[in-house]
Amino acid sequence: MTTKNQVVSEFRRKKILDAARSVFARKGFTSGIVDQIAKEAGVAKGTVYLYFRSKAEIYRAVLDHDLEALKREMLGRIAAAEGLKDKIRLFILTRLENSEARREFFQIMDTASGKLSLTRRQYRDWLSEPVLKLASVLDEAARRGEIRALPSEKTAWLIADMTRGTIQRRLLGNRADSPSQEADFLLDIVWTALKP
Repeated sequence: MTTKNQVVSEFRRKKILDAARSVFARKGFTSGIVDQIAKEAGVAKGTVYLYFRSKAEIYRAVLDHDLEALKREMLGRIAAAEGLKDKIRLFILTRLENSEARREFFQIMDTASGKLSLTRRQYRDWLSEPVLKLASVLDEAARRGEIRALPSEKTAWLIADMTRGTIQRRLLGNRADSPSQEADFLLDIVWTALKP
């Protein structure tokens, strides 16, 4: 059973993470300081250090929190979608919309140096569950003859990688199309390749 102290502690931690995300998005990692995070969270600087040992740890906690939330959202949207084509589209669109909503933070994540950047292994680790879910949906569709029989996991990772490339291009400023239009474009390419 959750105690009052645990509820307060979780609430305070969430406020610190929300404030940190905002400060890092505005100031970048280097210029974003713990004093600003504490002020924006409405807590003392010492309180921040009760929850996190360093600014880098705060940054990683924000990143982990956001990526886990994105993973849950992708899995939920894939499960709720009707039909393979819609599942693929929502896999793509969820990531594009998320990167758009947190554009500044994703720029920091994508350009951060060394210990702060998301490594390819970490990227694959947090994305593996949604990709494997998409792969199982592709397998089922291939067994029913809806699509060509292709290596499902490799195909799902290709869709994930194409989406990441689109996100990176959009972060560099090429955002003429909406996330929905981008998702439709990628889906058209993928669907053409999958047709029997």
